[in-house]
Amino acid sequence: MPIDTTITATPVAIPSVTPKAPPSAAAKGTEAKTAKSFEAVFLGQMTQMMMETVETDGPFGGGHGEEMFRGVLAEKLGTAIAAKGGIGLAPAVMAQIIKLQGGTTRD
Repeated sequence: MPIDTTITATPVAIPSVTPKAPPSAAAKGTEAKTAKSFEAVFLGQMTQMMMETVETDGPFGGGHGEEMFRGVLAEKLGTAIAAKGGIGLAPAVMAQIIKLQGGTTRD
């Protein structure tokens, strides 16, 4: 039995791809704010995980009050670290946001 080696393709309509407009200045501001917020949340979570490893023994440590507010402290520390420049995560996140939206980065 002979084998047919020709490839037949089913015609498929391919939609035209038009390039997206670069993000506006307002959109870049929103992207920067989102990236900075992401970095703050990430740093807050990392800080909270680090704080859980610290023992709270002693006359002025521990208790229910500390347990309740430790998460708030970690969140505020993360926000403060991100506000002072962070660890460089926000620019990378912003570049990915722009890339996913179809824009170009300024690298």
